[in-house]
Amino acid sequence: PPRYLNAIYLSVMIVQNGSAILVAILAGQMTDGNWAIALISAGFTLGYFVVVEAMSKTFGILHSDRSALALAPVVWFLGRVMAYPTRLLIGLANILLPGKGLKQGPFVSEEEIRQLAEAGHEEGSIEEAEKELIHSIFEFGDTLVREVMVPRLDIVAADVNSDQRLVLDLILRHGYSRIPVFHGSVDEIVGIVYAKDLLRHLHAGKGDVPLETIMREPYFVPETKKLAELLKEMQQRAVHIAVVFEEHGSTAGLVTIEDLLEEIVGEIADEYDREEPQMESLNDHTYRVSGRFPIDDLNEYLSVDLPHDEWDTVAGLMYGILGSVPTQGETVSFANLTFTAERVQGRRIAKVLITRKDESQLVTQPEQAG
Repeated sequence: PPRYLNAIYLSVMIVQNGSAILVAILAGQMTDGNWAIALISAGFTLGYFVVVEAMSKTFGILHSDRSALALAPVVWFLGRVMAYPTRLLIGLANILLPGKGLKQGPFVSEEEIRQLAEAGHEEGSIEEAEKELIHSIFEFGDTLVREVMVPRLDIVAADVNSDQRLVLDLILRHGYSRIPVFHGSVDEIVGIVYAKDLLRHLHAGKGDVPLETIMREPYFVPETKKLAELLKEMQQRAVHIAVVFEEHGSTAGLVTIEDLLEEIVGEIADEYDREEPQMESLNDHTYRVSGRFPIDDLNEYLSVDLPHDEWDTVAGLMYGILGSVPTQGETVSFANLTFTAERVQGRRIAKVLITRKDESQLVTQPEQAG
């Protein structure tokens, strides 16, 4: 915690400065020559480094549990004694410094931790997967629900008046364990049917019972909610699926705990997932991507700078530029890229071909190519 860390920083500084002053006083009393004072100071510095810095820290790393148990009372005492002096000093620094001043905590930023992860990876002490996990954790806290949700057009849902066996067929066909139930349209989701509840009723011979009696209450979240907040809420409520709504109250999509975890650990495949690549390189200049492919990832893979604040996905970019659902084969251009709607299913852009053009053909403003 910050109060203990700051107390340790201040205590170490006091000991170091006090030791230096004490050595200077003793050296002045015991010797007359400047060379002797310099020799004693050098000896003290060497001894301090070997004993206090190198040996103690190495021992602490090798015997972390024993060291922590032994020093815990000392750290607790320092935290109590140094609490007010550290607050006073940080408060004084905040008065002297312009802007927001110093924070009352450990002075380690997110960027510094990222840099440490990169340095550790370069030195070989941190593996590639571990480094990516650290970066993913930080990005997770800043990612919005709308960036990871299953969009409205891809929602598999059942009408509240549907027969239980029809809903079971829907579940088996798509491999989902939970299905939203709507009244009239997907904009009015009234519940969530769990496959296990449905099977239990069918097994008990209650297949004629209305869905309303077995469905569970839906959990609604805004599309602007951050993933870290949503994960915490879903854990507290013990729910695995949430209905996402947009600013006007219409259904924007669905999000599950699996979607959230995939943002940290990467794609989680199960027996129902079809192994269809999100991005496929056809040649040096042409790529095939899913319409749901994130703009952030596209920027990273192709080293481009498409505006990810306006659009979250490649399909969203095409919708935004065209202002309508594209026909199959319709193209748009932006920067040095051409986007072609290769496969359109209803109102959904399933597949997009991306062609990288020469720099001489650079388009600075988005335009419809026909």
